[in-house]
Amino acid sequence: MPGPSNSLGLVKFLFPNVNSIYLHDTPSKDLFAKDARAFSHGCVRVSKPRDLAIRVLKQDPSWTEAKIDAAMHQTKETTVTLKKRIPVYIGYFTAFVGNDGNLNFRDDIYSRDNKLFKLLSE
Repeated sequence: MPGPSNSLGLVKFLFPNVNSIYLHDTPSKDLFAKDARAFSHGCVRVSKPRDLAIRVLKQDPSWTEAKIDAAMHQTKETTVTLKKRIPVYIGYFTAFVGNDGNLNFRDDIYSRDNKLFKLLSE
């Protein structure tokens, strides 16, 4: 059941993919301040789910901000199917250049770097 104590928070955003990944809210907002962010089980926590819901539902004028707020705070699930699909791309990066121009590395929690290195080396 959605709600403030549910680990998925008030809303989840499902989209078709072979890995059953989805975006979701979280009651643990403090986790967004941490460098290590692998606290979910492969799904993606959204720091501002209300803002995302407003943006996603903008194509349907019947979904006002008040209606979105009401739906997000119900005790039962409400499913909304978009009339027009929105492409979703998820990138997995273990190295990136920060705003300061320095190269940063993160742990390869999904063990994909060796496979990529092998492909690039062949």
